[in-house]
Amino acid sequence: MKTIGEKIRELREEHGLLLRQIAAQLEIDPSLLSKIERGDKRPTREQILMLEDLLKTKKDELLVLYLSDKVVYELKDEVIALKAMHIAEKKINYLMKEKNGTK
Repeated sequence: MKTIGEKIRELREEHGLLLRQIAAQLEIDPSLLSKIERGDKRPTREQILMLEDLLKTKKDELLVLYLSDKVVYELKDEVIALKAMHIAEKKINYLMKEKNGTK
């Protein structure tokens, strides 16, 4: 399974784009983008949304990967992470139903 950084690098290379070209579009230093691709830094949500446009990905492809990485980094050292995830999934479903008015 790829991290968000690995996927960004893969897509950038598939499009034949240099780090500096994408970094310029994101208005960040190329070294920061390099750190994101290596997994040393995490991108912001805004950067992810811009990258989806720049790299012409499927709708929400990078955003889903970004959000999943956030969860993994937060819970990776927890023994009961999967149990917590199961409860969180139920809570999200409940909140979405409540938001849509269908309890």
